[in-house]
Amino acid sequence: MTVPSDPRPFLDQLISRLTGRGGDFEIVMDDVLGTEMPVMRNRDRAVADLLSQSLAWGEREYLVTTERRITFAEHAREAYALAAALRERYGVSVGDRVAILSANRPEWVTAFWATQALGAITVGLNAWWVRPEIEFGIRCSRPRVVFVDEQRADTVSAMDMSDTIVLTIEEDLPRLIGEFNGSQPPPPRVDEDDPAVLLYTSGTSGDPKGALHSQRNLLAVVDYHRYSDAIAAAWSGEQYTRGVPSDTRHLLTSSLCHITSLHNTVVPRLATGSAVVMNQGWVGIRPVLELLESEEITHWNAVPSMAARMLEIDDLDQYDLTSLIRFTLSSEPSTPEFKQRIRERLPFGSHTVVDSYTITECSTSISVASALENEEYPGTVGQPVITVSLEIRDPDGGWLPDGHAGEVCVRSPFVMLGYWRDDAATAETITADRWLRTGDYGVVEGGRLRLVGRRADLIEQNGEAIYPSEVERVLESHPAVRECLVSGTPHPEWGQEVCAVVVLNPASPEASGVVTKERLTAYVADRLAYFKVPTRWRLTQNLLPRNTTGKIIRRRFPGDDLPGN
Repeated sequence: MTVPSDPRPFLDQLISRLTGRGGDFEIVMDDVLGTEMPVMRNRDRAVADLLSQSLAWGEREYLVTTERRITFAEHAREAYALAAALRERYGVSVGDRVAILSANRPEWVTAFWATQALGAITVGLNAWWVRPEIEFGIRCSRPRVVFVDEQRADTVSAMDMSDTIVLTIEEDLPRLIGEFNGSQPPPPRVDEDDPAVLLYTSGTSGDPKGALHSQRNLLAVVDYHRYSDAIAAAWSGEQYTRGVPSDTRHLLTSSLCHITSLHNTVVPRLATGSAVVMNQGWVGIRPVLELLESEEITHWNAVPSMAARMLEIDDLDQYDLTSLIRFTLSSEPSTPEFKQRIRERLPFGSHTVVDSYTITECSTSISVASALENEEYPGTVGQPVITVSLEIRDPDGGWLPDGHAGEVCVRSPFVMLGYWRDDAATAETITADRWLRTGDYGVVEGGRLRLVGRRADLIEQNGEAIYPSEVERVLESHPAVRECLVSGTPHPEWGQEVCAVVVLNPASPEASGVVTKERLTAYVADRLAYFKVPTRWRLTQNLLPRNTTGKIIRRRFPGDDLPGN
C-alpha cells in the first residue's frame, strides 16, 4: 500500500474502512451508564481477559529493565500466582481495593494484573508522596491489601493500618508467588461499567481526588491503541492483523500511578504483544538516551521537562536514536516555540513529535496533534481521538461555536465513573448525560482544539479575563527564558494583578546579567495588551517544582509570595 502525496483523502478512506460496518474497529451507538454514545462493536468486557489472552504471546518480551527481561508467559504465571494468593490467603474479591505504593518496577505491574485477575480495584498511590499524603490516600481508598516497597515501608509501618494488610514488594510478593506457583483463580464476574482502577489526580492547584476508572475505560483505551497501531501500519505500507503481536518497543519513564504509564503504556502493550522498557529510579537524561539506543525504542511518551533536558545535551549525535518513530509530549501541552526547538535540535524531531491533551479523568488522550499538524497548526492539540465528542461551553453550560473560548467538555467511553466517594465533586464535574467538564478553557479552530488555560488559573482584572498560558507562551519565546509560571494575586483596585516567575536559561548570553524585569515587561508589552503584562516579577535560575507527571505545581507559587516591585 502506498500513501499518496496528499495524505488527507487516504486517511479519510482508511478511517472509514476501519471504523465502518464490518471493519475491525466498527463504531456503533450503545448505552453507557444511561447515555447513548459511540463505542467499538468488537470489544472485550473485562480487563482480566487481557491477561489470559496475553498467554498467546508466549516467550516474547513484555517487561524489560537493565536487570531483567520478563516474557509474557512468565509475567502471566506470576500474576496468576499472586492473584491466587490474594484470593485464598487474604480474601480479596471483586470490588475490593489493592493499593500499590512503590517506585516503578516489574513487581508493580505484576501486582496490578493480579488485582485485575480478581476483578478487584487497583489503587495507584504516588510513590513521591510524603506521610500525610500517603495517609490520605489509604484512608480515602480503604484497601484490603497494600503492597509497599522497601523505601516506603518504614513510613507505612508507622501508620495505623489495623484494617489493611501490608505486604512488602521485596519479600512478601516473591514469597507468595513461589508458594502459589501454578495456581490460577477463576475469571471474575464483572460488568463493563464495574470499577477497575483508582488513580489520584495531580493536585497541581488543589488536593488530589480519586478518579475511578471502569473496566470499559481501560478496555476502550486498549482499543484506541490498537486502532492507532492499525493506522500506523497502513501508513507505513503494512497490513494490520488483530491477534498478531507488534514489534514496537515502548519506553516507560513516568510513574506507574499515572495514566500515561499505566493505562497508555503497560496495559495496551499486554494486549498488543509489545515490549515495555522500564526505566527505574531517577530519570537521568543520559541513561534514558542509552536505553533509547540499546533497546531500539520505537515509542516514548515523555513529559516536556524531559524533552527540555534533551535539548541541553551537546553531544546528542553520539547516540543512535533512529529507531524512535513516535515521541509524544504528554502530561501538558507545549508551546509552538518549544516544539519548534525540538524539531530543529533533536535528530528525530522533524517527523516524530506528537502533542496530546490528556487528563486523568478521561483515561487517555482527549485530542492528539500529529507531527504534521504540529507544523501546520501550531499551538493546537489536534482533533478529538476516536469515540470522543468535544464541545466548548459557556459558564451556563451552553454550546459555543468555533472560534469562541469556553470550557472544554467531552463525552466518551474513556470518561471515568466519577470521583471516589465524592458525589458532590462528581456532580460538579460530570453532567447527568455524561459530559465531563474538564475545567480547561479552549477554543476550536478548524476542528482542532487550542487550549487557553485552566479555569482555576484564570486571572480576572477590571472585568478582563487573562489566561496565564497566553502570557507564558510569550515569555517562553524570549531566548533567555527557560520556563515560567504566570498567576494572579489579589489587588485592592484591579481585582487581580498578573505575577510572573521566570526561570532564566544560564546558557543564554541574554541571561548574563542583561535580562531585567523592566526588559521583560517591555518584551511582553510589545506582544500583548497592557492589562496582560505582569506587574510583579521574580527572576531566578532555579527550576520550577513539578509533580511526577511533569506538570508545574502551581499551588507552590501563589501571587502573594512574590516580592514587590
